[in-house]
Amino acid sequence: MTRLEDHPTVRLHRSKASPPRTRILDSAELWALCVEAGADDVGFVSIDRPEIADQRTEILGYFPLAKTLISFVCRMNREPVRSVARSTANTEFHRTADHTNEVAHAIVRMLEDRGIRAVNPAMGFPMEMSQFPGKVWVVSHKPVAVAAGLGRMGIHRNVIHPRFGNFILLGTVLLEAEVTEQSQPIDYNPCLDCKLCVAACPVGAISADGSFNFASCMTHNYREFMSGFTDWVEQVADARSAADYRSRVTDSETASMWQSLSFGANYKAAYCLSVCPAGEEVIGPFLADRGEFVGSVVKPLQQKVERIYVQPHSDAEEHVAKRFPHKEIRHVGAVLRPSTIDGFIDNVVHVFQPGQAKGLRATYHFRLTGPEPRECTITIRDQKLSCERGLHGECDLRVTVRGSTWLRFLRKEANIVWLLATLQLRLWGNPQLLVAFGKCFP
Repeated sequence: MTRLEDHPTVRLHRSKASPPRTRILDSAELWALCVEAGADDVGFVSIDRPEIADQRTEILGYFPLAKTLISFVCRMNREPVRSVARSTANTEFHRTADHTNEVAHAIVRMLEDRGIRAVNPAMGFPMEMSQFPGKVWVVSHKPVAVAAGLGRMGIHRNVIHPRFGNFILLGTVLLEAEVTEQSQPIDYNPCLDCKLCVAACPVGAISADGSFNFASCMTHNYREFMSGFTDWVEQVADARSAADYRSRVTDSETASMWQSLSFGANYKAAYCLSVCPAGEEVIGPFLADRGEFVGSVVKPLQQKVERIYVQPHSDAEEHVAKRFPHKEIRHVGAVLRPSTIDGFIDNVVHVFQPGQAKGLRATYHFRLTGPEPRECTITIRDQKLSCERGLHGECDLRVTVRGSTWLRFLRKEANIVWLLATLQLRLWGNPQLLVAFGKCFP
């Protein structure tokens, strides 16, 4: 095997101050290796960087040798992503996703051939579905890319590269070696704050004030992924006959689900990516004629007649009815139904519907008993929710219930009136506050 020290692309450096077995790679030459593998831009982040501290333990659990994260981007073609024909857009997403995984595979192979151990988690799917609906991804690519100087997060919660805009997909490689020079975040945000993503989003998930409604986005855009697929399967299971199934799910929806199973799950919108004009190589037409840009890129997506998937009595349902009355509203089931109490505590902020919390100002103490005992404080005020583990301060309503019973209630497998009548659920405070709480999570 060729010694790493002799290889023309990557050289091994041994620092006198470093432990004998520490490998230090020349960052410029490692960058060139990644570009040779097909990456369009590359950055390096130490496992000890504070920007990714919340991922460190999990990453080391997957690859204990990790010392450096290689973050890279692969460009997408812009016009296909902007197309009203979402089959064209999804072809571009899948093609670039496959390419991104191939690039990561090539980087690991090139390093492995030189005696350097590395791992390439998937850029998207497949993920660790045994942990669903918890965190199923191995690495959160976005914060790694931001730390690596490959862009900043825009108002639409996507990374905007300074040159390529948001027309990129992200990949990460975990590396056992250190590098001579780490990358640093860029000192400005390419996001123009133009709010075109706000105007284009069919479910109103992106707000002009910078807030983001995760549940609304996931319910529609991820209709044929994970929880959306689960909801469809339950429709199949609940149907009494073929005719009953067809009354629940149209032929086109069934065919669309088949297409996702056959050719890869399809995004229903991703319009926020489509209309974003940020990035040095993207911004030209927007600056030259903003009206024409809006007319040719944004308006066709706004005017498209399509089916929009929402949960009943959600913020998204109200948004579609008000802003896009020509689009068809389709009611579907819950996006995230926790299977553990920790999942409930961790995800409650993501499924909260601020529009349904108008006028509500209350603090809730939850005492969840049983094999998974937990306590948490949830405060809803000014249409914002905060959740802390433990009981803090005074509460307006205290809820005491066995954890497994509470999860059954969240999954609509237990009736709240029956739980109260049989003392399986105990309240201290105004019971109407529990009703108000429930409206925030349709």
